[in-house]
Amino acid sequence: MQGRDVFYSSSITLVIPSAFSWYIICIYTFCNNNLCNYIFCIIFAAKKLKTGIMETPFIFGKIATEKNFTDREMETANLVQNFTSLINTIIISPRRWGKSSLVNKAAKLAMEKNNNLRICHIDLFNVRNEEHFYSLLAQKVIAATSSKWEEAVENAKSFFSHLVPKISIGTDPTNEVSIDFDWEDVKRNPDEVLDLAEKIAQKKGLKIVICVDEFQNIAEFTDPDYFQKKLRSHWQQHQSVAYCLYGSKRHMMMEVFTNSSKPFYKFGNLMFLNKIDTPYLVEFFNSRFEDTGKKINEEAANLIVELVDNHPYYAQQLAQQSWLRTNDVCTIEIVREAHAALVEQLSLLFVTITETLTTQQLNYLKALIAGEKAISSTDVMHRYQISSPTSVARSKAALIKNDILDNKAGEISFQDPIYAYWLKNEYFTK
Repeated sequence: MQGRDVFYSSSITLVIPSAFSWYIICIYTFCNNNLCNYIFCIIFAAKKLKTGIMETPFIFGKIATEKNFTDREMETANLVQNFTSLINTIIISPRRWGKSSLVNKAAKLAMEKNNNLRICHIDLFNVRNEEHFYSLLAQKVIAATSSKWEEAVENAKSFFSHLVPKISIGTDPTNEVSIDFDWEDVKRNPDEVLDLAEKIAQKKGLKIVICVDEFQNIAEFTDPDYFQKKLRSHWQQHQSVAYCLYGSKRHMMMEVFTNSSKPFYKFGNLMFLNKIDTPYLVEFFNSRFEDTGKKINEEAANLIVELVDNHPYYAQQLAQQSWLRTNDVCTIEIVREAHAALVEQLSLLFVTITETLTTQQLNYLKALIAGEKAISSTDVMHRYQISSPTSVARSKAALIKNDILDNKAGEISFQDPIYAYWLKNEYFTK
């Protein structure tokens, strides 16, 4: 068949215009040795280009680099300066505001400026105890300061005097060396791990910055205050090592670093990330659309920013959904269609979140969405069936703790603008 690509299987025939390149994955499920009457087919399609397959110009859900990273110029410059000057830095912002992308970019630029600088990245997302923390810290520090696995093994052996590291090397020698310790030995000699980076830096004439993501997870450790005291007592003595600490639980990070009774109070420079300004996002959308031979008009670009309330993650996601629906020029109609699809896509997640909330918390959110300012007033509480001012305070505190709301200098707002939209236009209208 001219101009067509034909794909066959035992039960289906697909006739596809040859102007497209299709990738077909069919998963057949057998029941009692017979083919069940359903087939799951995932079809990936992309237009064929002379230069190859077109990739989406917008990135979300992973670290944004190069052209996918927008704005944050001042924050990037400040962080690069802190890295090269070995100044401890704490980055605080709500979830998915681009902290990891910012750290990644600043780290790359800082190492380009100083050949003796090493950046060590540690993610505590799945770390729930001290034992795992020590092993991961040692492993990442050695990996960041070793050019090859033989050097990593030698470092692992030579920089410990009381600890005997258990070293594992995978089948691929280019991968990191895995390091573990006997926990009882570590409990007796934690200094060797906590001071490892400083010892390596001094011995090799290096500067090291240790970037720790999801740092707030140390609050889940056994006796977290004692552990934090132990960390700070060592880290504040380091002269050749600095620390960049950040995490996705804003309220927990605030508690750790701004509470004067906590060990990490005034540990370093506090950097609060703000939303990306509208002009930067609009310029970014225009540039990325043009890079792929498409355009977006000014009204559409501004509408994307408005619908996601300048949220960096959602700005990329809604822009991508709009771009996918655009043949030539993206219009406000396309953006609204993409936004409706995004809300629908996330609705099941939002239902799950909402089912965990109490009636009083939902009443508080309804009042907040309606724009009420004095929610503790008698009139507002009566209108939204809120039982008391105490209930208002409890609901607000719980919603902030669960990362549904954000409290910035007393201003309460939703962390997720799409969830706020769904509540206002879907949930509370029923």
